[in-house]
Amino acid sequence: MHNPQLNREGQLTHLLSVEGLPQQILTQILDTAASFMEVSARDVKKVPLLRGKSVFNLFFENSTRTRTTFEIAAKRLSADVINLDINKSSASKGETLLDTIDNLVAMHANLFVVRHASSGAPYLIAEHLQRIGRDDVHVVNAGDGRHAHPTQGLLDMYTIRHYKKDFTQLRVAIVGDILHSRVARSDIHALTTLGVPEVRAIGPETLLPKHLDKLGVHVYHDMNEGLKDCDVVIMLRLQNERMTGALLPSAGEYFRHYGLTPQKLALAKPDAIVMHPGPMNRGVEIHSAVADGPQAVILPQVTFGIAVRMAVMSIVAGN
Repeated sequence: MHNPQLNREGQLTHLLSVEGLPQQILTQILDTAASFMEVSARDVKKVPLLRGKSVFNLFFENSTRTRTTFEIAAKRLSADVINLDINKSSASKGETLLDTIDNLVAMHANLFVVRHASSGAPYLIAEHLQRIGRDDVHVVNAGDGRHAHPTQGLLDMYTIRHYKKDFTQLRVAIVGDILHSRVARSDIHALTTLGVPEVRAIGPETLLPKHLDKLGVHVYHDMNEGLKDCDVVIMLRLQNERMTGALLPSAGEYFRHYGLTPQKLALAKPDAIVMHPGPMNRGVEIHSAVADGPQAVILPQVTFGIAVRMAVMSIVAGN
């Protein structure tokens, strides 16, 4: 079965999902990102790899942070960046997704960064580009429905590698609403591909998908048990709409059982790192003392995200 993300030589031409990508490609992205990080680890240097190329940010779903990091990453690669507020333009005129793409291809777009509420939208665009013979135009998925958020998954892997060096010795816990989380799905595929021996999912039964064990994930409903001896704790954001629905009793109740407090974190290894894709709900999934504490690496994740998105764009669209 041909992976639509790879060309015939097995090189990455679109990033649609972490799932199905070989380990060497994930490692290539992480190594490339590392080369963009300055010695200080705070600074990401500017390079001319995409000079003369046009990157279109197509965000059919709001996300200021993700869009901003993609924009910064593209500019650091010396690309021309065009942000389209799709909600207000083509969609309201009744223009289809592929009509929009055709028009932008005619304007010499080289790369589309796509965020869409429907799972599979980036795949649809990639297939369409192949059909019209435009293998010089690339697609990066910036989050589609509940399906995937590959660059977030990769920046999470970069963060883990930065602090823990070796994936093959780790115990990683993902906590919270895994059922609705495209980040969790991307993280699980990336962690298992990179050789993490034990991935744990912690959350209430209503927020965990049914067949996690088929992905080799150990399921825990008790946070204290699940956090025991973990090296990495990835907290997921609880969306407000879940709290009002039938899936959860209340935000307070959720925090009591699944919120990360200093007491619960103490059950993990003393040098465990705490991650969060942001934005955080303090007092719902994470206590401020943990979010601002010495084990949290939540802000470095954001910095690494720029380098990882630079790496992805330079690999798919660079010469």
